[in-house]
Amino acid sequence: MSKIIGIDVGGSTTKIVGFDGNKMISPLFVKASDQLASVYGAFGKFTDTNSISLKDISKVMMTGVGSSFFADELYGIDAEHVSEFECVGRGGLYLSGLDKAIIVSMGTGTSIVHAEKNGKIDYMGGTGVGGGTVMGLAKKMLGISDIMSLIDVASEGNLENIDLTIADITKNDIGLESHMTAANFGKVSDIATKGDLALGLINMVFESVGMLAVFAARSKNIKDVILTGNLVRLPQAKGIAQTFSTLFNLNFSIPENAEFATAIGAALR
Repeated sequence: MSKIIGIDVGGSTTKIVGFDGNKMISPLFVKASDQLASVYGAFGKFTDTNSISLKDISKVMMTGVGSSFFADELYGIDAEHVSEFECVGRGGLYLSGLDKAIIVSMGTGTSIVHAEKNGKIDYMGGTGVGGGTVMGLAKKMLGISDIMSLIDVASEGNLENIDLTIADITKNDIGLESHMTAANFGKVSDIATKGDLALGLINMVFESVGMLAVFAARSKNIKDVILTGNLVRLPQAKGIAQTFSTLFNLNFSIPENAEFATAIGAALR
């Protein structure tokens, strides 16, 4: 059976996945500063790893900000360009198994879509706050430019030395949980370590994006919020998602292969 390949060309990484009928072929991603090199490298590695011959591929579906650098063919195979927001929605629903949800794509920046299985997919907005924010501030504030190094440093962090909480500013019941953040970086201690600052950066970005997702879900009267994109690979993501689920009576979740949701959505197109 002919295989369909989905490629999501981002600002710093390329994600690629394939479908053989209804069966998904193990996805992978490649990081490269040059988008052309990233795509050709990812395509070659993907086909070689999965022993896929070019003649077995019927079409390549491309999406993402970097897909505009490519024409309508790749290695002589027809390539079709698909709206990134459409792919975010379709991929998120596929991975979650839901009929409708708010899908959040956390990459270099963040986009939010409302998706339904009947094909209705609406872009609700987004923000420049995302992975690019985390790494840009980490480089300037901490001298850290590698995501794995940031994760290691943040694992030793303590938010009590960084964020101002409701409990820090009032003893009265104002209808909010006492441990909720009142101000990110609003209580930076003189003894704050690099680990504290690293964790504070990650937490600030996730909380900012999380609140936008809460507003989007409430506006559509939807309980399910699916987090996707590269940033959800951070180990802190699941804990923050669980906190938001509890605080706002919503179902925040991160499905398996969430970082490949957009590429999967392209292949399913």
